[in-house]
Amino acid sequence: MSHNGAVKLSGTLLRQLRPSIFSMSSSYGIGAGRGIGVLRVPTPEIRYWSTVASEEKKSTQPPAGDGEGKAVDNNKVVVSSYWGLTPPKVSKADGSPWRWNCFRPWETYTADVSIDVKKHHVASTFMDKFAYWTVQTLKYPTYLFFQRRHMCHALLLETVAAVPGMVGGMLLHCKSLRRFEHSGGWIKALLEEAENERMHLMTFIELSNPQWYERALVFTVQGLFFNAYFFTYLASPKLAHRITGYLEEEAVNSYTEFLNDIENGKFDNSPAPAIAIDYWRLPPDARLKDVITVIRADEAHHRDLNHFASDIQCQGHELKEYPAPIGYH
Repeated sequence: MSHNGAVKLSGTLLRQLRPSIFSMSSSYGIGAGRGIGVLRVPTPEIRYWSTVASEEKKSTQPPAGDGEGKAVDNNKVVVSSYWGLTPPKVSKADGSPWRWNCFRPWETYTADVSIDVKKHHVASTFMDKFAYWTVQTLKYPTYLFFQRRHMCHALLLETVAAVPGMVGGMLLHCKSLRRFEHSGGWIKALLEEAENERMHLMTFIELSNPQWYERALVFTVQGLFFNAYFFTYLASPKLAHRITGYLEEEAVNSYTEFLNDIENGKFDNSPAPAIAIDYWRLPPDARLKDVITVIRADEAHHRDLNHFASDIQCQGHELKEYPAPIGYH
């Protein structure tokens, strides 16, 4: 066969195969509108043939309704799961759609604000004094940097406060796996603490817009603190929990100052963000003061939990010997 004949034959084969194979590129927005005469190598969609096929089958069906009389555009790119995992549709008690993906209705709660926010663990042993003065040393630079900018201070505080629970829960999880033993519920309790602290941050994000240098500070401080706390917990869990207890005491003091400035009119008592109203089950007309009050109560509970964990270990016991206060926000 001559060279020209071979070129014509290959061109004929490509024209026959292109509609069935390469049409997937246009359906996924790949190569659409870039010219017809350009041959494009099939993208990874061919590897996941069953997923692509299911999407193509859906695209041939007429537009369906979304339950509210509106048509759904089937040509819109939809994430299809090969494993058949479908995101659940969650609704509130009144039937309205749940708007939050970072937490669900069954994870909400009403904070116990009756807790004593002035409680303080007196440092009597060398370890306690070391933990206390470590926290005091870390506290003053942040106070000098933020002054009375409570919202920015809270953002940094929460990005750090969410670290100990995650580190402690992770290391206890690994310990439970290594030793083939239960944790007494402490893994869940510490992870609950970390998640609760993260929700504090999600709330403050709705209320503020941190500057680039504040974001850089958070990135740096969190990186340093995570690694320092990780190795501290490996060396001495009781010291790590004591440090966290004192950190939470300072958090309570910081939020008390925040509340005082709101009450004195130095800080605007703006309406509470919707995420806080749903998470803490606050009334619809809740204000910022109500949000700071429940957050301070959360911090006070974390303070008590970590001091309790340290006391258990200081008395020669393991955490698993005492049931963890799960749900203790």
